[in-house]
Amino acid sequence: MSVDVEDYFQVSAFERVISRDSWDTLTTRVEQNTDRILQIFSDHRICATFFMLGWVAERYPNLVRRIVESGHELASHGYNHTRVINQDPDSFKKDVSHTKKLLEDLSGIPVVGYRAASYSIGRNNLWAHEILADTGYRYSSSIYPVHHDLYGMPEAPRFAFQTPNALLLEIPISTISLFKQNFPCGGGGYFRLFPYHLSRWALRRVNQKDNQPCIFYFHPWEIDPEQPRQKNLKLKTRIRHYLNLERMEKRLVQLISDFHWDRIDRVFALKM
Repeated sequence: MSVDVEDYFQVSAFERVISRDSWDTLTTRVEQNTDRILQIFSDHRICATFFMLGWVAERYPNLVRRIVESGHELASHGYNHTRVINQDPDSFKKDVSHTKKLLEDLSGIPVVGYRAASYSIGRNNLWAHEILADTGYRYSSSIYPVHHDLYGMPEAPRFAFQTPNALLLEIPISTISLFKQNFPCGGGGYFRLFPYHLSRWALRRVNQKDNQPCIFYFHPWEIDPEQPRQKNLKLKTRIRHYLNLERMEKRLVQLISDFHWDRIDRVFALKM
C-alpha cells in the first residue's frame, strides 16, 4: 500500500492552469487529508509507504513525524512534483539528494525509496536509476508498464526487477496482462473509474495467477470531494481528477479489508 503525499493543486495535470509560484497562496488540504488516511490505516491496523513531496514536508514537519511514529515507511516523491522528463541529470540529482536529506533530517530515519512524479521514468531517461542508487536510494517505484498519454513504459517488466548492474530495485505499479497487453490495476484514477469488484478481481489475479504482491497507490486529495474545483480544465482532465471522489474512501476501506497490506520496504525485504 502506498500514498503519494501531494496536494490537489500539485498534480501534473494542473501544471498549465496552476503555476508553482502560486502554490503558497492556495488553500492547502494535504495535512488534514493525510491525517484522515493515517486514521483509516490505524483503524484497520495496516502499515503503508508514504512517498512525500519535500515541499509538503517543509511546511508540515509534524505530519512527517506522525507518519513515521505511526509505523509507516517514509519515502521520497521529489521536492515539488517536477517530472523527470523535464529534468536533466544534474537537476535531477540535486532534487533527489535535497529531498532525501530533508526527509531524513525531519524524520530522523533513513529514506531508501523514491517515486517519480507521474511515473516519469521510462525508456528515455533510465539514467535516473543510476543517480538514485548513487545518492543512496535502495529502490524506485517510478515505472508504470502501460500505455498512457502522460507516462508509461509498456515494455518494462510487470514486476520488481533489478536495474542494470543491480544498482537499484525498480518496483512497478501493478498491472494485469490480458490479450498480450498490460492494463492498470494498481490504483489512481483507474480505481475510481472502474467498478470496485473489477479492481478486486484484477488484484486477486495478480496475487494468485502471477504469485506476486500488488503495488497500489492513491493520493490524499482523492478522499476529499470538498476540495476547491479548478476552472478552465480540459474535459479529460476534469473527469480524471474529480470522478467518484465521493466514493473513494468507502472503496479504500473495502480494499484494505479484502487484502493484506504492508510497507514496500518490508514486502520486498529491503534492509535500511
